[in-house]
Amino acid sequence: MTPFLAYEDKSADTSPSHALPLVLVHGHPFDRTMWAPQIEAFSASRRVIAPDLRGYGASPVVPGVTLLSRFAEDLEELLDEVKAEAFVLAGLSMGGQIAMECCARFGDRVRGLVLADTSPAPETPGGRTSRNETADRLLAEGMRGYADEVLEKMVAPTAHPEVKAHVHRMMTSTDPRGAAAALRGRAERPDYRPLLTRVAVPTLVVVGEDDAYTPVSDAEAMHALLPHSTLHVVRSAAHLPNLEQPTDFNETLSRFLATIEA
Repeated sequence: MTPFLAYEDKSADTSPSHALPLVLVHGHPFDRTMWAPQIEAFSASRRVIAPDLRGYGASPVVPGVTLLSRFAEDLEELLDEVKAEAFVLAGLSMGGQIAMECCARFGDRVRGLVLADTSPAPETPGGRTSRNETADRLLAEGMRGYADEVLEKMVAPTAHPEVKAHVHRMMTSTDPRGAAAALRGRAERPDYRPLLTRVAVPTLVVVGEDDAYTPVSDAEAMHALLPHSTLHVVRSAAHLPNLEQPTDFNETLSRFLATIEA
């Protein structure tokens, strides 16, 4: 059976057998190359699985509405297909919300959780309207104008030019139909806060100190809900600290993984 999602599944021949696979879930409107620094760094010591979500990257585009539950079902099917029974699950922004949905669906397989620059709160009425209006705009105008507008919020103004170019390229290459479907789905997202109070596995909460979308205060509130969590604030980063400050992000993630596997 061919998996529905395009994905990267990478590990070194010398990866220790006790090392848990690391599953990386990208945000909107990006693709799996968002995790390039982490795929390179961690595939030397463990299996790393990074999919393109439906509607993004090389995965099929399904117009309409893509609920977070549908994204989670896709991931469950992929992880079944590639025989990843237990793993550490990491998601950023929308990817973090999908990771929370995965915990609700198949949390018994998650041995550690990483929630980066995300929020568990349900969508507000104003946010629901805004997401649907943005979806309409993307379908009418395409991605470039939107990408130009939000680039300096996605990454800090001081971000390296190559990082800015990579982020802009991911956004402009995304199919507007996939992006719009995800926006409409996120507008209907549930409240994950009660779920977080029941997460029994170690959790790493990461946030860029200058993130305007999910500020440090959101990360602190999420950290307070999680029974076994650690909070790390990445300096000189906005919404994509894994790309903006990969050394800091990777060192923090490496320490977290070592704690789980100690």
